Amino acid sequence: MDNRPAIEHWSNKVTRELTHIGTQPAGPALAGHPRGRTAARPPSAHFAQAMQQARSAPPSQLTVGSGNTLTSIVRTQAEAKGLKLSGHDEHRLAQQLANANKISNADLIHVGQRIDLVSLNQELEALNNNTARASVPGTTAKAQTDLSAAATLASRRPTPAPLAAVAPKTSNLVSHPVLEKTLERAVAKGFIPADDKVPVYEKILQMAKDHRFAPDDFARMTLMESDGMNPRASNQRCHGIIQFCDGPARGAASAGYADNPKAILDLSVHKQLSLVDKYFGDVGLRNQGPAGLEDLYLSVLNPASRSERQVTAALDIGGKQARVLHTGSDTDAPITRQSIRQGLLQNAAARLGQFMPTAMRGPSIRTNQVAANEQH
Repeated sequence: MDNRPAIEHWSNKVTRELTHIGTQPAGPALAGHPRGRTAARPPSAHFAQAMQQARSAPPSQLTVGSGNTLTSIVRTQAEAKGLKLSGHDEHRLAQQLANANKISNADLIHVGQRIDLVSLNQELEALNNNTARASVPGTTAKAQTDLSAAATLASRRPTPAPLAAVAPKTSNLVSHPVLEKTLERAVAKGFIPADDKVPVYEKILQMAKDHRFAPDDFARMTLMESDGMNPRASNQRCHGIIQFCDGPARGAASAGYADNPKAILDLSVHKQLSLVDKYFGDVGLRNQGPAGLEDLYLSVLNPASRSERQVTAALDIGGKQARVLHTGSDTDAPITRQSIRQGLLQNAAARLGQFMPTAMRGPSIRTNQVAANEQH
């Protein structure tokens, strides 16, 4: 049965009734009108204002499109309100948006998924109001400072927290303590500007997803190669956070810096990560996957050695590497998958020191257990 005529009838009726909302009290009947109705007057100013507010209200829902992330959604909604968020606030609000929508992995949303924006809109509105109060024109410098301080208190925004505290510790959200502590250390050492910490963190998480490795393992590798993401780390032949080397075998050529590898040292950590991303694609890291700690490190040190799967077999790696990578920390002994794992875990624990959670300390016992399991 076709209900469209009935639907159109009631739609038109509702529209006619809305026309009379906000009119003046009843007056004299229209001359000759059979039912004595009063003349319709223009809608009131209150009704017009309500309609304008309804048209300008932010959307309460959004459908995820291709290329969208929760962070990009937060950024877009903020920009629509004229707000420029810091990287920390973007990450914080993205996590809140994930929680509000019961999304267990804030880094994974799907095209066509519906995202409820109500809680985000409320947070952005509060930030917008506080920003407006903090920038009232025509005030003295002291008054402006007082207003800014009051706005900050009124907003009740948390102070910038370590990355470990940005992602809520719930059973549904994965924490990456070694990566988080490595980045905190990198900021403390001046390797990474504080404002770049969250973008670098997110970039590494995206690379880990694309190339199928553990984010904490990437941190362990950089702790070995560059003291934990020092973009200016160099031994004259190899440069940057994963030590892009001259020649065709160690990545400078893959990254597009074959003619001048040292130019990599002028790039920030975030920009160097884009080179790492390309290099991992060139050496087929995602095909190893999910890649273990040894495969990740061998992809940088000597990709051809990944074909050797025996954990105690000597790997064909020329020259002496860092002592801790050799069996028994003896540079005359071979490098094996087992010695690489042990060396990277021990090196990470030694470099992070007080940055490591208590539960993560003393990796040598765990290392020996892992190695024993792999041999059986």
